[in-house]
Amino acid sequence: MPPVLITSIITYYQTHHDSVSGKHISVLPLVQQPGISLTHLIVAAIHVNEDPRNITLNDHHPSHARFQTLWAELRILQATGIKVLGMVGGAAKGSFARLDVSNPDDRSQLDRFETYYQPLHTLIKERGLDGLDLDVEEPMSLGGVVFLIDRLRRDFGPGFIITLAPVAAALLNPRHNLSGFDYEALEVMRGGEIAWYNAQFYCGWGDCSNPVMYEMILMKGWPAEKVVVGLVTNPENGDGWVPWSMISSVLPLLVGRHARFGGVMGWEYFNSLPGGRERPWEWAGLMSGWLRGRGHEQKDMDMTELLGGKTGLSTGVVVVVADEDGEADEVLPVPRGFEYYSDGIEEDDE
Repeated sequence: MPPVLITSIITYYQTHHDSVSGKHISVLPLVQQPGISLTHLIVAAIHVNEDPRNITLNDHHPSHARFQTLWAELRILQATGIKVLGMVGGAAKGSFARLDVSNPDDRSQLDRFETYYQPLHTLIKERGLDGLDLDVEEPMSLGGVVFLIDRLRRDFGPGFIITLAPVAAALLNPRHNLSGFDYEALEVMRGGEIAWYNAQFYCGWGDCSNPVMYEMILMKGWPAEKVVVGLVTNPENGDGWVPWSMISSVLPLLVGRHARFGGVMGWEYFNSLPGGRERPWEWAGLMSGWLRGRGHEQKDMDMTELLGGKTGLSTGVVVVVADEDGEADEVLPVPRGFEYYSDGIEEDDE
C-alpha cells in the first residue's frame, strides 16, 4: 500500500522583525495555538551576493545577533515535526546568475559556482535546514538549475527537500515565466529530485478565485501532488488577494476532487489575515481547517460551467489553454513590485 500523502500547509517567513519597534516576530504560536497543522516553514530570503563571504538572510549575515531568536525558534518548530527550508533568490537579482553553470565543461563557470556555492552549503549545514526552495526570478539556464539540484542532492542526501517557486503561468506556458528555463523540461529531467512546486497564483501570474487555472495545470500533465497553490496572505503583500468567501470554497473543492492535492502556501507570515500583525498564525489555522476537513462542506463545481467555453479567466489574468502548442498572442506583464518589511527597522551594525 502506498504511503498516505499529507497535504502540505506552508508559510513563508521573510519579515522577521516589526518595522516600527524592531521586535522579533515569533513563529512559536504556529506550534502553541490549537488547530494548526503547519507542515513546512520557508525562511527567506537568502541572497548570494557579489562578495561570496557576504551571504545574507535579507540584509544581514545569517550569524548576525538579530537572528539568534529566529534560529532558536526554528529549531523548536523542527522538534515538533515541522520542516524548515531556506529560500534562495526571490525579487532580488543575482543569486542564480552566480550559481548558473550552463556548461559544466567550462572551468571558469565551475570555479565561480564553487566560490558562491560553498557559503550556501555552510549555511544549510550550520542551521540544519531540512531543504531549500529555489525561487528563480531572474534568467537562469536549464542546465544551470539541473546542476544546482544535482549538487544539492549529492551533498545533502535523499531526505533533503528541494522545491521551486515558479509563477503559476509558467506551468502552462514557458513564455509566461520569470526563470528563463522551461519548468516542464525540468520536471522531465529532474522531477524525481523535486518535492513540489510552490506555484505563485498572484501578482498577475495566476488566479485562485476559482479552480479553473489549477485544473488547467493538471490537464497539462502536472501531478496534483507536485503543485502547491501559492496565495498572498494579505492584500498588502501583492496583487491577487482572494477573498475568504472564494478561497474557502476553492481549497476544500480541490482537496475533495484530488486525493493527492499538493497543498497551499502563503506569502507571507508576519501580517497574515485574518489575524493580521497581531495574530498572523490564524491564517495557518484557517488553512488547516479547510484542508483537513474541518471546514464547511462544499458543493462540487461543474468545470464546463466555470470555463464557459473560454480559454482565459475573467479576472484579466492571461491563461494559455492546457493543450496549446503554438505561440500565445498576449504576453503576460511582469508583476509590479510591492513593498515588504524585509528586516525590520534600520540599525547600525557597528
